[in-house]
Amino acid sequence: MPDNQQRYRLTLTMGGRPTMDGWWASEKTARRKFAGLVGEYGSIDGATIVLVDTADGEQVLASWP
Repeated sequence: MPDNQQRYRLTLTMGGRPTMDGWWASEKTARRKFAGLVGEYGSIDGATIVLVDTADGEQVLASWP
């Protein structure tokens, strides 16, 4: 289990390949970053964006599409 500095993980995948990965301690910050990625990459065909809480495994908090 990661420490609290890396609790929330955000991953952008394009064409089935991980393209961008970020970690945050704050859920609020991670959700803001998620919304930003959806705005920037959400209309690209094959892009998926997933926000997970890693405190107890891999609980998905948000995903696009």
